[in-house]
Amino acid sequence: MDEERRLAVLAPEMSRTTVDLLRRVVGVEPAERIPAEALATADRVLAQHGADGLRLLTMGLCGWAAVLIEQDAKMSGRTYEAVLDDIDLTCIESHAEN
Repeated sequence: MDEERRLAVLAPEMSRTTVDLLRRVVGVEPAERIPAEALATADRVLAQHGADGLRLLTMGLCGWAAVLIEQDAKMSGRTYEAVLDDIDLTCIESHAEN
């Protein structure tokens, strides 16, 4: 219960932090700036809020990603797995270039 209270106090700020991060990275060019923004945010959250802050940031980003993957699958007529396979392939291809 103590953990739940601790996280509940921090949750609103981490929700705002998550949305602020997304505002900074959605549509950013070049796309290579996205990891730098994400790392800077994670470092800032860790320094200010410790592991609890990072956990909440991760939970928020994972929640948004899941919802958007579900929407993409529904709109494209693909399964969740097909959308995730495309994401996985993009990751593999991007790492092959490095």
